Amino acid sequence: MTAPVEDLVAQALSLPPEDRARLVERLIASFEPQSAAQAAWMQVSKARRDEVRAGKVEMVPGEEALARIRARIA
Repeated sequence: MTAPVEDLVAQALSLPPEDRARLVERLIASFEPQSAAQAAWMQVSKARRDEVRAGKVEMVPGEEALARIRARIA
């Protein structure tokens, strides 16, 4: 990596976790044009995130979620 990139990495790593997550989302999004379907999924995911943050829904650990799904299809 070049020095300017190293400087950016150092700055990014000094950010709080929530800001780093936003930065990662924006960087990943920059690699592909946003289709209508991608925009719709982004809207859904942000709405779900907001519901979790507002305490309207409770998150379930991944393993538990998979166990529930497996029990339904078994």
